[in-house]
Parts: sequence; C-alpha cells; structure tokens
Amino acid sequence: MKSVRYAIITPVRNECEFLPGAIASVVSQTIRPMEWVIVNDGSTDRTAAIIEAASAEHHWIRPLHRPDRGFRKSGGGVMEAFHDGLHRLQAADWDFLVKLDGDLTFDADYFEKCFGRFNANPKLGIGGGLVCNDVAGQRILDSKDDPTFHVRGATKIYRHGCWDAIGGLIQTTGWDTVDELKANMLGWKTSTFPELPLIHHRKTGEADGCWRNWFKNGRANYNVGYHPLFMLGKCVKRAFRRPYGVASLALWCGFVTGYFSLAPRRADRNLIQYLRGEQLRALLGKKCLWKAYEP
Repeated sequence: MKSVRYAIITPVRNECEFLPGAIASVVSQTIRPMEWVIVNDGSTDRTAAIIEAASAEHHWIRPLHRPDRGFRKSGGGVMEAFHDGLHRLQAADWDFLVKLDGDLTFDADYFEKCFGRFNANPKLGIGGGLVCNDVAGQRILDSKDDPTFHVRGATKIYRHGCWDAIGGLIQTTGWDTVDELKANMLGWKTSTFPELPLIHHRKTGEADGCWRNWFKNGRANYNVGYHPLFMLGKCVKRAFRRPYGVASLALWCGFVTGYFSLAPRRADRNLIQYLRGEQLRALLGKKCLWKAYEP
C-alpha cells in the first residue's frame, strides 16, 4: 500500500478557520499524496496566506489562486475551482484522484485504510469515508438520508480507470451524483466506508442557509434527471424531519422550477434512463441502487 500514488485537489473559499486542520491531517498521513493542489477560490480572508505557508514547508503542496468573483457561487463555483486545480496538476500517473474539502479533519491512516478498501475490490471505482459533525464531542452523521452507493462530495476518491470511464466531473450542481450514477451504469461500484469517519467542521449547506441549500439540492436532482414520482416521494419523506416542511418544500421548488425555467439537463439521455429505471424499481420495492446495494 505504501506505493499507492494519489493526488488531491481541494477548492477553498474563506476557509482560514478550518484549513489549517485539514492541512495538518493530510501532512500526517501514513501514505502522503504525490501532489496536493489547494485552490484558493477568491478568498478575502487569510486563506491565501495559509496555503502559501503550507506550500513553502511542503514541496508537494501546490497553491493556485483564483480572482475574487465577488460572491459565493454555490455548486458550480467549487467545480470551476476544482477543474482549475486539475489543469494545474503536474502528475499524470496517479492511481487515485481525491476531491477533498478544506474543512475536514481525519485520522493519520485515513487514506491508507481507504486504499485498502479499493485494493480489496478491483471494481470499486469511487469511495470515501463517513462524513460526520462534531456536536458536543460526539460524532453525528452529517446526513442520515444517503443511500449506501452515495459518497459525499466533501471526500471523494476516484480510481484512475473509473475516472477515465466516467469522463471526469460536470461543472454544475449535481456533479457528485452524476459521477457515481455513471460509474454504476458502467459496471463500477461506489461506496461510503462507514468505519472511516471524517469530521466536517462546517455542516453541509451551512454557508448557503437552510432554504438555499435544500433548493440547490432540488435543482441538483432536476439536473441529474430524477423521476418526478421518486422526487415526490423523497419530498414527502423529508417533510417529517427537521426542519419540518421547509426542507421538503425547498427541495420540491428547486426541482419543479427546473422545468419552468427550461433548464438543460446535465446528464445524458442514457444516464437519465438508467437512473429513472433504478428509481422506479426502488418505488416498487425491487433490488436497485437504493435497496440491497452491495458494494
């Protein structure tokens, strides 16, 4: 496992509070990355200085600074920064590519254990640890709704062969669903590793606020091509969890306004057909990605 070659790309914006912890976590890894590109997406705080200091101390950390666009561009902004980082990446012979958020901390053997999971299953194309929040010293799941095949966008590890097969990542909201759906459609497996927790120091969607975050998620489901019946069921189920009603209404609004605005789908026809077939099987209680999935 010590010979595993991997590269990390981390887009960050105004992350001076938590980025030092993420840097400390990566630097302490039992298997260090061959290259780590940290993309400063127009930060107005001390983020740029923190990246430069880390780069001066560790030759394999490469800084990239993007100009400030003047606002936070939810969903699409992080992918624009990621792809700039991808183009800056010098190494091409990596075994795994990692998209990693800058507000995570994790154990020193996190990546070594992740690569162990990949080594045990040659068909595992995308994986990552279990994203948790620290609440009064207790690890609490960041989301309890995720199906087994879903890997949170905060920590995604791509096997090189799978990355080539799916053609990389789309540059819009829904990127972290399209990638794993396409991977499964093409015969790869995707999985979260529940025994490998990471601490997410800013709860997912916190920067956007409750309504905007759930609206964004609904629009992402539209972008991907969710079946309307499956989406309706998802919203009804979500209505009975906090924040009661608000999240489900925002999800539905984000989804249906995609139709009203004639927004283009971000998934191709074959992928949408595959996704909707899986979702209809889920509604009928049949084996599918959402039920009895075995990575």
